[in-house]
Amino acid sequence: MSGPYVRLPALGLLPLETTTEDVREGRADVAVLPIGSFEQHGPFLPLMTDTVIACAIAREVASAYPVHCLPPLTISCSHEHAAWPGTVSISATTLTAVVRDIAESLRRSGINNLVLINGHGGNYVLRNVVQESAGSGIRMALFPGPADWSAARDRAGVQTSPHSDMHAGEVETSILLHDHPELVRPGYETSDFLADDREHLLTLGMRAYTESGVIGSPSMASPGKGKELLAGLVDSFAEYFSLLTPEEPAEEPSAEADAESRIRETR
Repeated sequence: MSGPYVRLPALGLLPLETTTEDVREGRADVAVLPIGSFEQHGPFLPLMTDTVIACAIAREVASAYPVHCLPPLTISCSHEHAAWPGTVSISATTLTAVVRDIAESLRRSGINNLVLINGHGGNYVLRNVVQESAGSGIRMALFPGPADWSAARDRAGVQTSPHSDMHAGEVETSILLHDHPELVRPGYETSDFLADDREHLLTLGMRAYTESGVIGSPSMASPGKGKELLAGLVDSFAEYFSLLTPEEPAEEPSAEADAESRIRETR
């Protein structure tokens, strides 16, 4: 069988041969869930771009931290891209329900911490899902955040501003050039298009601001920038991991043990 489907196991999923015993022996306290999308990314990047990126981040995180890496959610909230063929969306309500069901299932199996690794900026509802998880029995986090991306962009020497580099631009193209260069088609070198004034994007959709589907400067992308972007995000994940897996406090001595200790000291 030819085509991109044979490459899916390389996106950062658990190895296909993983069994329940492998997971039991790993004893991870934190699960990571890559969340991508299935939406247009101009004429040179695939519909699966956000999923590829979310999985790349998850894979790199899993190589540096003891986490349980889940398979990705590949369709999410891409309604602003509906004008282009191939784009498929689910509602924010459905995405919320799926993530909550996954979190509850993990809790029942003994994993009480879940990081949502979001590859699609349009999944605004995930912020509320994490916000509302407080007190639910499972601690959740959303990664990467704006500060994490900012630090990674600085490390990689990304030239386009975060606002201008919105879609299929320097950052996304760089990560794919590094992680899956075979998925990047010719043409990104001449596809730069900026649309900084897009105040009514949510109402009008992307088509009101770009014909090609690109908003950014993919011509500035490089594999080296992609590598450094991922490395920067891995470094940023350390704070999230520490937050979700705090060190257990030292056990207080019992009253009997404390009294026995004082007796020994007076002998």
